Amino acid sequence: MKHNRCEATSPALLEPSFRVLNIIGRDDLAHVYIADFGRDKIIEFVESLQPPIPREEKWVLIVSTSFGCPVKCIMCDAGNDYKGKLSTSQIIAQIDYLVLNRYPDSNVPAKKFKIQFARMGEPALNLNVLDVLHKIHCRYDAPGIMPCISTIGPSGAEQFFEDLLAVKNDKYSGGKFQLQFSVHSTDANARDMLMPFPKWSLCMISEYGKRFYQTGDRKITLNFALAQGIPLDPQVMGEIFSPDNFMIKITPVNPTFNAIEKGLQTYILPTDLDRQYEIIDQLKKQGFETLISIGENEENLIGSNCGQYITGYQKMKKIIPDSYTYAEKSRA
Repeated sequence: MKHNRCEATSPALLEPSFRVLNIIGRDDLAHVYIADFGRDKIIEFVESLQPPIPREEKWVLIVSTSFGCPVKCIMCDAGNDYKGKLSTSQIIAQIDYLVLNRYPDSNVPAKKFKIQFARMGEPALNLNVLDVLHKIHCRYDAPGIMPCISTIGPSGAEQFFEDLLAVKNDKYSGGKFQLQFSVHSTDANARDMLMPFPKWSLCMISEYGKRFYQTGDRKITLNFALAQGIPLDPQVMGEIFSPDNFMIKITPVNPTFNAIEKGLQTYILPTDLDRQYEIIDQLKKQGFETLISIGENEENLIGSNCGQYITGYQKMKKIIPDSYTYAEKSRA
């Protein structure tokens, strides 16, 4: 049975100013794209796989929602140069480019077609993201579509989250939506150091999550890019969050330019996949579904961490002519 697509919002021409400047990566893992919307407003976006899972099973797109990011998390390179929010059409242009490049008829066969609003920018600070969520629901013939919002829960974005709850219930209920809060620590001072931007407290995230989660939904993810010396208290998590509504994901601190400069050392060792961590056992004792999420090491070499590739690209102080044309041909 085919997924019904709204003809009124079927993919058309990309943004006239949209131009891919460069591509790096591997077809069996990830490609990172740098695109220019004119006036030196540059973003990056990504398509990735999760080896050995084939593209027909799971295909992940990661798109930007702003030019740079105003949050400036110290482990992330996306906040180095903030130049404003992307429009609805500018966000969709990234998705269209990736979809139409792979599937010119807009028929995406992936059983899990995940679109993450998690590259450059805090999505909750851009109301255009909500418009995009409405439009992509029927823009592609993609029964496996599953949007994902990754957010710090910025203060002042309460209307965004109210509207997000409504669009999730209307278009993406029953496990077709993933919400993730970047938490990183249970200590308020440490959270302010890692994410120097006004944001919701853990209690506020918990209260919203109780309203957001409904039977059949995916549990809300609490993400910790855990650095050495940063507190994560399982008892505090158990007191504030319900395992019925939330799950916990622990990831390494990726070796971005900023993380290296700030001296952040990862707690989770991506090169020691069999290592056991006491903190995981303690979280599970609190009743939480808890997982360690470690990407492929080649992703660090590709530079597919948030803002890393564009930062390195800008450090070069040059654009390689026709590099995107060459990269596209090399993928054929």
